[in-house]
Amino acid sequence: MGILLWILLGLLAGWLASIVMKRDSRQGPLMDIILGVLGALVGGWLMNFLGQPGVTGFNLYSILVALVGAIILIWLGRVLSTRT
Repeated sequence: MGILLWILLGLLAGWLASIVMKRDSRQGPLMDIILGVLGALVGGWLMNFLGQPGVTGFNLYSILVALVGAIILIWLGRVLSTRT
């Protein structure tokens, strides 16, 4: 998958995750892309851990994997920020 598709997938997944987690007013598009791309990595790792394929290309399954990973990252960020 080319870098532009990773950025597009990250933007879409990060934007969806920010809406699901009710953070869309606090973060901009750059943070959406970062969370989405990192979410794709986390989601891919999690799916591989569970014996399923990770991000397989620019398709609905990959967007869902990245979305789950981005939601985990947002949740983890909330947990860590409330502990300090």
